Amino acid sequence: MTPVLEAIFASRSAARTLLFLQAYGSGHASQIAKTYSVPLNPIYLQLRRLEANGVLVSRTVGRTRVFEFNPRSPTVRNLREFLTSELELLPDEEIKKYYRQRRRPRRTGKQL
Repeated sequence: MTPVLEAIFASRSAARTLLFLQAYGSGHASQIAKTYSVPLNPIYLQLRRLEANGVLVSRTVGRTRVFEFNPRSPTVRNLREFLTSELELLPDEEIKKYYRQRRRPRRTGKQL
């Protein structure tokens, strides 16, 4: 993660949360916290703060609250373009570790 993102968003957890949502499109707090191996509470607080300010929207899927960017906000479009450019600047090993995880289950019996 670049120090620029931490400076702009004033929080490492906010920067990580936004980069995760940009890379994957949507996610829930425990998924984001597990990806970065950080405590759940700071991530959840950032998600709630960003939702309260109109950057994110959420929906309930079963018992899980899934967050994604607010498609109706014109400011969010510019933010997403900025996050995309920041993702392109990250080193390859960081991209592979955090932003290229498998999201779908593997077929039963399929070789690794």
